[in-house]
Amino acid sequence: MDTKKTYTIAGMSCAACAARIEKGLNKVSGVKQANVNFAVEKATVEFDAELVSEEILEETVKNLGYEVIHEKAPTESRVTLKLSGMSCAACAARIEKGLNKIDGVAKAAVNFAAETATVEYNSTQVKVSDLLAAVENLGYHAERAEEVSQDREKEQREKEIKRLRMELIASAVLSSPLILAMLLTLFRIDAAFLHNEYFQLLIATPVQFFIGFRFYRNAFYALRAKSANMDVLIAMGTSAAYFFSLYNVFFQPIMPGMAMKDLYFEAAAVIITLVLLGKYLEAVAKGKTSEAIKKLMGLQAKTARIIRNGQETDIPVEEVEVGDIIVVRPGEKVPVDGKITEGNSSLDESMLTGESLPVEKKAGDTVIGATINKFGTFKFQATKVGKDTALAQIIKMVEDAQGSKAPIQKIADQVSGIFVPAVLGIAILTFLIRYFGIEHGQNITPAIVSAVSVLVIACPCALGLATPTAIMVGTGKGAENGILIKGGEHLEMAYKINAVILDKTGTITKGQPAVTDIISLDGAENDEILLLAAVAEKSSEHPLGVAIYEKGKTELTSVPDPEKFTAIPGRGVSAVVDGKTVYLGTRKLMREKGIPITDAEEVVARLEEEGKTAMLMAVNNMMRAVIAVADTVKEHSQEAIADLQHMGIKVYMITGDNKRTALAIAKQVGIENVLAEVLPEKKAEEVEKLKQSGIIVAMVGDGINDAPALATADVGMAIGTGTDVAMEAADITLMRGDLRAIPAAIKLSRKTIRKIRQNLFWAFIYNIIGIPFAAFGLLNPVIAGGAMAFSSVSVVTNSLSLKRAKI
Repeated sequence: MDTKKTYTIAGMSCAACAARIEKGLNKVSGVKQANVNFAVEKATVEFDAELVSEEILEETVKNLGYEVIHEKAPTESRVTLKLSGMSCAACAARIEKGLNKIDGVAKAAVNFAAETATVEYNSTQVKVSDLLAAVENLGYHAERAEEVSQDREKEQREKEIKRLRMELIASAVLSSPLILAMLLTLFRIDAAFLHNEYFQLLIATPVQFFIGFRFYRNAFYALRAKSANMDVLIAMGTSAAYFFSLYNVFFQPIMPGMAMKDLYFEAAAVIITLVLLGKYLEAVAKGKTSEAIKKLMGLQAKTARIIRNGQETDIPVEEVEVGDIIVVRPGEKVPVDGKITEGNSSLDESMLTGESLPVEKKAGDTVIGATINKFGTFKFQATKVGKDTALAQIIKMVEDAQGSKAPIQKIADQVSGIFVPAVLGIAILTFLIRYFGIEHGQNITPAIVSAVSVLVIACPCALGLATPTAIMVGTGKGAENGILIKGGEHLEMAYKINAVILDKTGTITKGQPAVTDIISLDGAENDEILLLAAVAEKSSEHPLGVAIYEKGKTELTSVPDPEKFTAIPGRGVSAVVDGKTVYLGTRKLMREKGIPITDAEEVVARLEEEGKTAMLMAVNNMMRAVIAVADTVKEHSQEAIADLQHMGIKVYMITGDNKRTALAIAKQVGIENVLAEVLPEKKAEEVEKLKQSGIIVAMVGDGINDAPALATADVGMAIGTGTDVAMEAADITLMRGDLRAIPAAIKLSRKTIRKIRQNLFWAFIYNIIGIPFAAFGLLNPVIAGGAMAFSSVSVVTNSLSLKRAKI
């Protein structure tokens, strides 16, 4: 049985870690595919549950030296605690050991990096309050993670950034005299105090071992897991420079003509300073990549005013139940999803659709949680709460997308997997060649300097951040504009689209047709025809049938139920009304029933030339009337279609309507390629035909009958004003009915892929140019450290520039 799970991975420090975990998981028997996203620290694993268990997968990751926190299963009692007061990994180990000793705790895992503890426990033996007390007794503080607000999370993130800033300032202050000494040496200026080897040793040591401790710690964990990452390179490079200088302080004699000993304390200290600067800037920038989700989470109302027992009461939004009647006053947020029962208003739905104009709402209309009530007061009944609300679903979709991989990332993943071992090999080779080969005098100094430069110029982080940061910003930008993209692979595929198929009803048109003509063929009164037609269509869900029923409701005193009703997909309906058999639908329906339509042909042709849909009505197998229904084109359909064509994309219209009507609508909006008289079940076949001709096809629809075609297309786009089934089948959901979102989605995809390619270029070029320069002794370790530090920052900053892009 195939299963798909997403895990949070803690302890990764660069792309090499992600590649190692991914490689390790893919080797496990039963795993079909594993993707590890370094930027969001998540692993998505598809596996056969009959061949491999989740415990084996978790153990595999743990054996590689990383922490796994998997999502809560419905049958488990599990809690995540937010911890504070830890200063190092030993603190985490102490808390983990203490929690695991408690009776009833099956497993406790503490994540030092995320400052969380995930505890699996038997709720009949131990309570969460006992777990919190145990942590307090150990000298630390804990609280339930879900009780930590967004503001608190932001505060803690800022605290980490502040710590990095303090370490950076301390490192920069201590490194400054060393840099000054180096500059004075270059200009042959003697400064005895600054050049004193013991002074340099004194100020370089705290930078190396106190401020730089994080690199040693992470390198130790990586090596213990038989892995190598960026921390290993930094620790090895700076240690080589430091200990070589330390050796020279005590053992290198000053030769005649030699101003001072060969010391590289400044290289080690400045490298650590520059890497900290890079990490600080990266932490600030990475925090901004997921701002879209934080913004969405912050939209939810905190309280709801409900009516219970005739009294209005304010309660936390988490306590709202399906069926509750909620009051919303002007200026307030709608707390959950529901349907208006009383009153009317205008709502700002821009958070959902990206559309700034308020939407008029009345009794019977749907309202969405987190939208803002602009004017009137209304009451509505809650229909979806908690994780079922539209906002919660949007957040989940965006989170899933940001945790996914685009196919283009495979290049970086493959390189990252061998990057660090390859760099270590190049560094060793550089040292040996320069020591034994190029430098015939076997002078160790240039050999060490070149090897150190190779180690510190290499930057696997930039490779690991190139794709995910762009996807995070791109999908977030889409969400802010009402474009929900399910995953990185769909974002990349949208970039390649060269044909778009648009469903007519509800997509190009408003999907709210109205009856325009009732033409009797046998002299019957219009009211008589309308009554038969309205009763026959009363149970219909098709927009054309609904239009006829609504017309009947408006103009007749009553519309009783039909004695019998059958929907005939793609053709029409049959019903028994007052003992009479009524057929209402297309020519095809009449031909199948053997009903002659000669008398109606001329009328039908005229109506269809006017762009109306003509429906034939037969009673007891005799033609009685023609009813014309017209659907109006959406305001911006023509503009959106012209935009797509300007982008070099072919536009097709697909519809079940006859060709004449379809061509009339197509002419209005500027579409040349028309697929008419296509039955719902045949839409997917038409999509497949285009795909087989080598075209990358996007299908856009809104109805249940569009779902197979949406799933068949290379990229399925669902209009968000349509059905849940269509949105489930689609790869991209356009939250507003405005077709301009289609070119916007494709433009967003193109801009995002362009950013990814730019990022990959810069990530590769830093290393492709930098490593050979370092190996040939043309790059000072200090410059190498600066280039490495800023490579990651440049990649993340380039991704963030997507936020300013116009789509």
